[in-house]
Amino acid sequence: MTTDQPQPAQPSRRPRVAIVFGGRSSEHAVSCATAAGVLRAIDRSKYDIVPIGISRDGQWVLTEDDPSRFELTAGRTPEVESSAAHVVLPLSTRETSLTVLEAGQPPQELGQVDVVFPLLHGPFGEDGTLQGFLEMSDVRYVGSGVLASAAGMDKHYMKVVFAGHGIPVGPYAVITDRAWRSDRAAALASCEGLRYPLFVKPARAGSSMGITKVESPTELEAAVETAREHDPKVLVEEGIAGREIECAVLEGHGTDAPRTSQVGEIAVHDNHAFYDFEAKYLAEADVDLSCPADVPPEISDEVRRLAAAAFESLGCEGLARVDCFYTEDGRVLVNEINTMPGFTPTSMYPRMWAATGLTYPELIDELLELALERRTGLR
Repeated sequence: MTTDQPQPAQPSRRPRVAIVFGGRSSEHAVSCATAAGVLRAIDRSKYDIVPIGISRDGQWVLTEDDPSRFELTAGRTPEVESSAAHVVLPLSTRETSLTVLEAGQPPQELGQVDVVFPLLHGPFGEDGTLQGFLEMSDVRYVGSGVLASAAGMDKHYMKVVFAGHGIPVGPYAVITDRAWRSDRAAALASCEGLRYPLFVKPARAGSSMGITKVESPTELEAAVETAREHDPKVLVEEGIAGREIECAVLEGHGTDAPRTSQVGEIAVHDNHAFYDFEAKYLAEADVDLSCPADVPPEISDEVRRLAAAAFESLGCEGLARVDCFYTEDGRVLVNEINTMPGFTPTSMYPRMWAATGLTYPELIDELLELALERRTGLR
């Protein structure tokens, strides 16, 4: 039975937080790194923590509560390993406990979970699939719901929603799996109206996985194949001449409007063609973040306005990072929204909030408070 109002955690104990990370997507290691940051920074005096990893084959396991175990470095890629025992989340609205099941052993009750903090990036976690599972059991969780997560993950439909709400986006084309397999030449021809350079990317992936900067038509087919290694649906975007300006959005409490951070700008050193995976996670010295970005006040205001509008157009909850282009002719275009942005201490989202006055531990606490306040069921 769905409840209409939030049911606060029992006052006699601390809220129990299940931190879920890893997953089946190509961003498994990034998710582990995000979990390492959260496990290290979360307020242990306020919350009880249950770390749950999802292995690459989809098994849910109880993991070590050891942040160093899941840190991502140039010489080490963290991973959730499968186990003989697996974790089962509540399977109905009348259950609130986690259970560990192992062949030949009696079920082990881990106790009630009050809120799930899903730190999953990419498909099978960030795209509404996990959110739908939690909704079925009336389990509260951090972040956006099913529709916002799914639309935010699919860069094609994200842009469709934005355009429908009058939010400006750049020119693009979409190559579906069926179009590519049935008539490759026609699929490539659909991109002819776009000006080079192009950025070819998986439609439903993040962390710059599978993205290629294409300078000429002769490079386009290979770039599509590279993107298809991550997703059969491919987005081809016209390169925008301008600066990349980002803004972090945080849901308001109750009926309050979404909050926006100071805007930030990423400058990537010349040894990277763009803000790729290595620059994001392995070569921090090759990236400079300016926050607040050195842009005119009216441009900063416009980025923040569009970031909040993008957040609301998808019906987002909790958090999101919105990436914009500030063009050479003075326009602001929205490139994309990320409903579970990189969340390590050095990621753009927490760094922008830190520059706005909200520290990393405070940001984690704020997101959990928002999730605990949220009612279950339709909202």
